Amino acid sequence: MIKGQDIIIIGIQPWDIEIGSNCKNIAVEFAKENRVLYVNPPLDSITKIKQKKQKRIQKRIQIAKGNSPDIEEISHNLWTFYPKTTIDSINWISIPNVFNFFNKRNTKLFVTDIQSAIVRLGFSNYILFNDSSMFLGLHIKEMLQPKVYAYYMRDYLVKVPYWQKHGERIEPQVVKKANVVVTNSDFFAELCYPFNTQSCMVGQGCDVSLFNEANQEIKIPDELKKIPNPIVGYIGSLTSLRLDIALLESIAEKKKNWSIVLVGPEDEDFKKSNLHQLPNVFFLGSKKESQLPNYLKGFDVAINPQLENHLTIGNYPRKIDEYLAMGKPVVATKTKAMEMFQNYVYQCSSYEEYSNMIETALSENSSQLEQERIAFANSHTWENNVMKIYNAILKATKNNVKWD
Repeated sequence: MIKGQDIIIIGIQPWDIEIGSNCKNIAVEFAKENRVLYVNPPLDSITKIKQKKQKRIQKRIQIAKGNSPDIEEISHNLWTFYPKTTIDSINWISIPNVFNFFNKRNTKLFVTDIQSAIVRLGFSNYILFNDSSMFLGLHIKEMLQPKVYAYYMRDYLVKVPYWQKHGERIEPQVVKKANVVVTNSDFFAELCYPFNTQSCMVGQGCDVSLFNEANQEIKIPDELKKIPNPIVGYIGSLTSLRLDIALLESIAEKKKNWSIVLVGPEDEDFKKSNLHQLPNVFFLGSKKESQLPNYLKGFDVAINPQLENHLTIGNYPRKIDEYLAMGKPVVATKTKAMEMFQNYVYQCSSYEEYSNMIETALSENSSQLEQERIAFANSHTWENNVMKIYNAILKATKNNVKWD
């Protein structure tokens, strides 16, 4: 446990982002025992121009003008800070040395803003927790002088076009500078280890309270009751960047007595796919988040038929926790990130294995297995995740940091 400390968080997602964020969940958990300042990414010049009509950007502009406060108290011990200074948009620069010059200048502007918030809140001797902000994170350790610099990797950002251009050379430097690196999968931990031996997989928290098999209000929807069993289902965005359309077609064509149920919005490739011509494939469309447990309850087997690529190979599959929290047998593509689920999920490396594993999952399911899956999923709380982060920090710094 780390308690009574000041923690500054920087990252790539603002507090007022509309989607969920690992780092926001971590910040809330940190704040239960520590004072936490969540620093929003600084506004850059291109975003300020191109997105100026967006409410979130207008808020930042008003803050920069001094018309709104730049520090907001979210809850006890937790504040979010909006830097006033607009930094230069520099990712278009292709020459590394030129990019480095302007990146360092941007970091100085960013740090100057942060220091003003530090003074006003009375923070001192703080831990700096960096959620994947690799560019601004390159020089921030020497500029802010934290007592601990922790880098958090949870996505393969250097394979994303925006970050790839300079990230493949910069992120390893950031990893090397950190006192400790924490990741949400073994894949990322192994990726970081050659640059920093204090790299540790801490897993990920997941709020599965919505997916509670014991909740009597969770009832199978009528449209699902009309579909013949056994039902092999998937819940989530149907995108060809992450999911294997050919695999789904193979399963449906090979096992015509199975109903393949897909719940979620489709991209163009899915809309044009042969899946729509197969009589045992059912597209049920997008559903409200609160309705998802109802559909999952009606599945006999839940699947995650993802492709293995840069987008999926290292990412923690939160979907799997949700499936398991309902006690469902789960069949998924085998990846490095899935290794931690090996005792609870049937994992496949081929189309043939998928059909065989689903058959096995259907035949050997039991109430005991269901309870084991539920217990495993419920162990992945944000509290447990942050405890692992604390342990990684303490272990990495036990010889060179004095803890109060």
